[in-house]
Amino acid sequence: MPNKSYNPYTPSRRHMTTADFSELSDRPPEKSLLRGLRKKGGRNNTGRIMVRHHGGGHKRAYRLIDFKRDKFGIPGRVVSIEYDPNRSSRISLLHYADGEKRYILAPVGLKCGDTLMSGPKADIRTGNALPLANIPEGSFVHNIELLPGRGGQMVRAAGGQAQLLAKDERYANLKMPSGEVRKVPVGCMATLGQVSNIDRNTLNLGKAGRSRHRGIRPTVRGTAMNPTDHPLGGGRGKSKGGNHPQSPWGQLAKGFKTRNKKKLWGWMIVSDRRLAKGSTT
Repeated sequence: MPNKSYNPYTPSRRHMTTADFSELSDRPPEKSLLRGLRKKGGRNNTGRIMVRHHGGGHKRAYRLIDFKRDKFGIPGRVVSIEYDPNRSSRISLLHYADGEKRYILAPVGLKCGDTLMSGPKADIRTGNALPLANIPEGSFVHNIELLPGRGGQMVRAAGGQAQLLAKDERYANLKMPSGEVRKVPVGCMATLGQVSNIDRNTLNLGKAGRSRHRGIRPTVRGTAMNPTDHPLGGGRGKSKGGNHPQSPWGQLAKGFKTRNKKKLWGWMIVSDRRLAKGSTT
């Protein structure tokens, strides 16, 4: 999918690029799969800010996505490929032979009129979902389950794909987009192919307003604040103060371990992503 550029009739237009949306179908979203989406502004149920720099943005409707792909043995025809404001990838609408309609993540190369299947007996082709035990080694997959039946949780962003390196009776080794190699139970479902909208990371927003439309608020450095607003604020002139990098609430940002030691999932990681990228730490 190529990007679209503009003549620089304003300073912000000079470097702005957008997707050309040429692969999208000319039809409205499926109303039965739409739900209202209330803005949270990064706040939890008590009103406390949990994620900074969230707020505002254009109104959205949530599309119900089938991450489980549990319609085994029932063919589904691709009716449309659509834009989803809630995720970076494109989505496609499937009409199943039994009359049900579902949205799925659209892989690269999927076209309207294609027929998809899911289940252990599905063919090895882009868009079909199978257990890892039934997928050949070397294949590229996305929308991967962490535990069987839970639904796809990994490799769902635009352009994402993981490679199936090896498998035994219990676990499969997957090379993730980060470079990490991890074990996943072979009973977990995965979808063949690469997630669509692979050119998304090359887009240039061009102006601050496009970030605000997406619900992203400005990020201000802690050292630029007053001491009442941030632990790193204050000082005469531009000063660092000698404090360790931390959040406005004192959470250390560099080197402080926050992972829960009670959840012993580390044994499932075969090769750490930081070591895969050449880091020595």
